[in-house]
Amino acid sequence: MESRGTKREAGKIEVAEPRNKLPRPAPSLPIDPALYSGPFPFYRRPSELGCFSLDAQRQYHGDARALRYYSPPPTNGQSPNFDLRDGYPDRYQPRDEEVQERLDHLLRWLLEHRGQLEGGPGWLAGAIVTWRGHLTKLLTTPYERQEGWQLAASRFRGTLYLSEVETPAARVQRLTRPPLLRELMYMGYKFEQYMCADKPGVSPDPSGEVNTNVAFCSVLRSRLGNHPLLFSGEVDCTDPQAPSTQPPTCYVELKTSKEMHSPGQWKSFYRHKLLKWWAQSFLPGVPNVVAGFRNPEGFVCSLKTFPTMEMFEYVRNDRDGWNPSVCMNFCAAFLSFAQNTVVQDDPRLVYLFSWEPGGPVTVSEHRDAPHAFLPPWYVEAVTQDLPSPPKTPSPKD
Repeated sequence: MESRGTKREAGKIEVAEPRNKLPRPAPSLPIDPALYSGPFPFYRRPSELGCFSLDAQRQYHGDARALRYYSPPPTNGQSPNFDLRDGYPDRYQPRDEEVQERLDHLLRWLLEHRGQLEGGPGWLAGAIVTWRGHLTKLLTTPYERQEGWQLAASRFRGTLYLSEVETPAARVQRLTRPPLLRELMYMGYKFEQYMCADKPGVSPDPSGEVNTNVAFCSVLRSRLGNHPLLFSGEVDCTDPQAPSTQPPTCYVELKTSKEMHSPGQWKSFYRHKLLKWWAQSFLPGVPNVVAGFRNPEGFVCSLKTFPTMEMFEYVRNDRDGWNPSVCMNFCAAFLSFAQNTVVQDDPRLVYLFSWEPGGPVTVSEHRDAPHAFLPPWYVEAVTQDLPSPPKTPSPKD
């Protein structure tokens, strides 16, 4: 009798644990560049939908007031000799990096313009909305060996929103940034001051304050594979002499880098730095990056223009170089992965995509604070179809 009871008990246990109740492995996305080496995916030529500016107090303005004009020094064979240390730190107003802005400025622009979007609000329902910088991180991921990232994703009214979350490691790095690195960051902004004027046809004035709160942002529309994209990115300046005055083809990206003296240094520059420059400028369709090469004393000794579409030529024959197709195919795969993962339409539900070098992209689910990033004013306005966001009190109010 006992043995029959035991069998019955065993039978019960089997019934209580049906096979489909086994925990499913969490979805993940592999990174290996070899997996993404196919042909270059379709990428629609980016078109500018509009722009906005952020002022010295980081206040939003729906216009181009912060746009600057490219005004390089005359090319007479002499070194530009710009002193990139000039004004540091007494004429420097860095942005408060503790303030988490998320997508707020872009969402403000979107609220003001969603009625005028080509294809209407219906187009937005199938689109992905994010910052250009977040897409740049995705493009460079297959070749990144040092810095991980986290992207929060929420679906609301059909639209997928992607917003970066500072990783604990990045936060520690930011808070313990050595003085030399802080100075190098300043030098990048100072270079822009030497190369840009406030009005076309005027000479730059490098005597003023460097204030990194000020920004001009372009809002662009594109499509990668079958993913419609609406993204925004900061623009350094516009070239009044450009062959076409149509943005984004008139925009110029400005960069600084240390002087190179050996073939090995150039090779490393092409492999690592040029990849980031390419990704950052290719996405918004900015045709040229102008680099100022600085000596150890912080003076710019030479300028060189890198056309975005020619950057890959520098690594085409390098076995350890990067491949634009791999970058774009991985980005398209990630966007598909995100679209298929974030199925619930709920602005308070956040899927956190995390990646560390050497591993796959993983995902976890969160609700509300601290991960929810779509602001209540945006959610309410879109839900009630209100045309514009509430006015933020300016520092003067």
